[in-house]
Amino acid sequence: MENNYKMLAKTLFGFEELLAKELTQLGAQQVKIGVRSVTFVGDKGFMYKANLGLRTAIKILKPIKTFRIVNEEDLYKQVYKMDWSEYLKSSGTLAISSTVNSTQFTHSQYISLKTKDAIVDKFRDTTGERPNVDLRFPDLKINVHIDRQMCTLSLDSSGESLHKRGYKTATNIAPINEVLAAGLIMLSGWDGQTDFMDPMCGSGTMLVEAAMIACNIPPNLMRKEFGFERWSDWDVELFEKIEESLLSKTRDFHHRLLGFDKSPSAVAKAKENLKNAHLDEFATIKHEDFFKTRKGGEEKLHMVFNPPYGERLDNLDIEDFYGKIGDTLKQGYPGTDAWLITSNLEALKFVGLRPSRKIKVFNAKLEARLVKYEMYAGSKKGKYMNPEED
Repeated sequence: MENNYKMLAKTLFGFEELLAKELTQLGAQQVKIGVRSVTFVGDKGFMYKANLGLRTAIKILKPIKTFRIVNEEDLYKQVYKMDWSEYLKSSGTLAISSTVNSTQFTHSQYISLKTKDAIVDKFRDTTGERPNVDLRFPDLKINVHIDRQMCTLSLDSSGESLHKRGYKTATNIAPINEVLAAGLIMLSGWDGQTDFMDPMCGSGTMLVEAAMIACNIPPNLMRKEFGFERWSDWDVELFEKIEESLLSKTRDFHHRLLGFDKSPSAVAKAKENLKNAHLDEFATIKHEDFFKTRKGGEEKLHMVFNPPYGERLDNLDIEDFYGKIGDTLKQGYPGTDAWLITSNLEALKFVGLRPSRKIKVFNAKLEARLVKYEMYAGSKKGKYMNPEED
């Protein structure tokens, strides 16, 4: 029986509960929510499963050592003491990233450098050979986390960030992060039981993530490589078994995905990315200005979108633009749950509709809100819920 150990999944602010739920549903044990992270217990097979199957995780880290330090020399000594040959060959390559929350240790790059020196010196002293640094494709990626005086060294099992799913070859000027897109769709409560629309779809990220959620397709199936594939205990048979098991749980999707964009190049990119993800059969992407469209049919529609805002488009008249969003939803989209994310909190005043939900999230480093507008078919009087502030 494979040994269980503690792991840590990193995520974006506001997605901690979503990630904890995902981990629990995948079968993780001892799931505990932190800040932008969730810890859990599982075995090697579960580590593979978490990397393949989690939509809202950015990294899966495997802690290997925790110790107290009071200065950089302490760090060097503790790292040097470890037997690194267990994880890396002397001819191998490594990369180190650090996050620091401490008054004593303030420069994360210096912490990374000191850690690298200790590992390299240990190899040189014991074997006469030293591993090299390779920031792009290292054999071993190490994460150093210092919280006040506690230092935790972890192996980064993911390698590149898990938002790099592998389907996106074409992007537009400001593409939304895939983990952010998946998390927003999950926060919106979409369950694949209605049509889904992104009326300003850009390079199609929302549509791909929505399709994968609807069909229960593991989000990272198309990645070229995970960090653990270069580890000494890499088990390709176990990985393939986990992959097959996740694929056996996919389901049919009986509705449509609809994307609009007024930029012809964005439409071309969105089509290309959906084709790369093998999800183009579910999607219709059109070169349309959302403000000139109306909803087709009577069926319930679920809409999630990331409208442009001041930071992305210099010539945007915010008042006019957000006013048109409200008018278009009111006049053209009855029977629609419309969710949008914006970091321009002032702009929401111009929509002219009362949101029934407001959820605080972050888009990169920008504080943002995910807001919901419920557009009712027929009379709207008295049907708006009270806004919920998070």
